[in-house]
Amino acid sequence: MVFDPSDPVLLSDPYPVFAALRERAPVHWHAGMGLAVAVSHAACSEVLRSRSAGRIWTDKTPAAAFPAFNLLHRNSLLENEPPRHTRLRRLIAAAFGRGHVARLEPRVRSVADGMVARLAAAIAADGSADLLAHLAAPLPIEVIAELLGVPPEDRPRLQPWSNAIVKMYEYGLPPQAAAAAEGAAAEFVDYLRALAATRAREPGEDLISDLVAVRDGTDRLTGDELVGTAVLLLMAGHEATVNVIGNGVLALLRHRDQWDRLVASPALLPTAVEELIRFDAPLQLFERTATEPTSVAGYAVAPGEKVAVLLGAAARDPAIFARPDTLDIGRSPNPHLGFGAGIHYCVGAPLARVEIAAALAALATRLPGRLADEPERRGEFVIRGLRALPVTA
Repeated sequence: MVFDPSDPVLLSDPYPVFAALRERAPVHWHAGMGLAVAVSHAACSEVLRSRSAGRIWTDKTPAAAFPAFNLLHRNSLLENEPPRHTRLRRLIAAAFGRGHVARLEPRVRSVADGMVARLAAAIAADGSADLLAHLAAPLPIEVIAELLGVPPEDRPRLQPWSNAIVKMYEYGLPPQAAAAAEGAAAEFVDYLRALAATRAREPGEDLISDLVAVRDGTDRLTGDELVGTAVLLLMAGHEATVNVIGNGVLALLRHRDQWDRLVASPALLPTAVEELIRFDAPLQLFERTATEPTSVAGYAVAPGEKVAVLLGAAARDPAIFARPDTLDIGRSPNPHLGFGAGIHYCVGAPLARVEIAAALAALATRLPGRLADEPERRGEFVIRGLRALPVTA
């Protein structure tokens, strides 16, 4: 076994293990996960850009136990290859291209400012508060809810749905967690079908309305494709942004010179966002499947075999990044792979950057702060994040 994804030591800090793997070879077979893992930046980039290694969805089995989870993924932009991927991305990009990021940017800044103000008030009242609970977790939910046009009274349902569904991506998931993921997926599917029907009758300025209406000639998204797109935006947008903010603020507070540098020089905000995505990757592993005989950095992969990219390992590759274990908020260029590469490059990347920048700007303006206690890390490998980040003034 190359590494144990359930090892608490690895979950605490996987980067020394990744460095040792990179020194040995760019690609390794992982018997426990049943796939090859690419660990160098060049090998990971090769996999992500390869047309011989695609996202080939295989239903979670037994299929009768996971109808909603499988429906979401069969119809997801992320889980399809051309020609269907090309068609879906064209339609979704057309809907996104109607100015949603620009429309939301002032609202994102306002929401982030309000959340940080409440975080500061909680610290003043109690001496410390959880930055995840007050800012990192609720901010992307609020933003995605605004994007999709989810009414305020329904927004508290989104985070539990997302948290439950994404557990399915971890290895060795217990049966009760898999059942909870399916239950959340079924509830979310039913909710979005009803919301899309409402927006078809009463369109608004939200993305659901645009996804309902978007056309390419006579082509349009099916109901299942619309639902799959909305759930992908929630899960990918919420989980990644929560963990960039959480992991990133922790890194800044542990590298106080960089936090002070950002507070003193707000113009560094764009490069700081990119560096935080690189430094402690919120998504550690991303799978592809060979569609024909291929190779990655000379490692042969047969058709039907899976190969994964270890994004956290690619992000610390000294062949690409000078002093890769050093946090440098002014790092440029910064060719991290945090948003993917090739045809599956994240369609929501511009909005994620806006959210992360708004959170950092609000914190830098109102609450430089410090750690109040040791943070609590989640016990999952694929999605790397914190359960709690206690901070004080």
